[in-house]
Amino acid sequence: MKRVIFAKDQIYHVYNRGVEKRNIFLDDKDYFRFIHNLFEFNDEKPAENIYYKQPMLQSQKIQSYEASPRKINMPRKLLVEIMAFCLMPNHYHLLLRQKQDRGITRFMQKLGTGYSMYFNQKHERTGILFQGPFKAILVDRETYFYYLPYYIHFNPLDLIEPEWRNGKINNYKEALNFLENYRWSSHLDYIGKKNFPSVTQREFLLEYHQNGNRYKQSIENWLKEIQLEKIKDIMLE
Repeated sequence: MKRVIFAKDQIYHVYNRGVEKRNIFLDDKDYFRFIHNLFEFNDEKPAENIYYKQPMLQSQKIQSYEASPRKINMPRKLLVEIMAFCLMPNHYHLLLRQKQDRGITRFMQKLGTGYSMYFNQKHERTGILFQGPFKAILVDRETYFYYLPYYIHFNPLDLIEPEWRNGKINNYKEALNFLENYRWSSHLDYIGKKNFPSVTQREFLLEYHQNGNRYKQSIENWLKEIQLEKIKDIMLE
């Protein structure tokens, strides 16, 4: 893939997966830890070493972000806007807007290093965790920006409807219900179900879709009329 030059205020689809396609999330605590890192490392200030090295900082930490206004309201200078995310057993998708010079690069370095150190220590393994450097591509068309969040949030359907990308879904109601109960993405926060609201910056995307209700209403229509050819150039699989 051609090397991407990241520019301030531009939006990028970012992706990485486990080395040899191995799972990078083995239990709920791993998912919680990665989401915790999305919040903690999105700051110009250096991350404290404790967040790299302590495997015991897990679900109670990320949950406390939603319960503690003190932590959420502490002054931070964001490296990126995390507009959307989805975690799958062996990969993740992020939709990021760069806010500082080299913001995406700095954020992804902290995220990758911190989570790898945590994962290796917890699961008693050594070596690289991710399949090389993260991949990224510029979201430079309105069509891309309109459809890409749906694609990112629909990735969990791989677990129950593996042919969804080909428009083959056995039960649309069951598929939508599954997405509304899949915790490891920003989808719930976009449809008004508080999940990890402090992790993402959703204002621009919600304004683009006019409001959360319109976003929610359009999900079922898009699922029934999947048009992946419109974003095939930036799907990053």
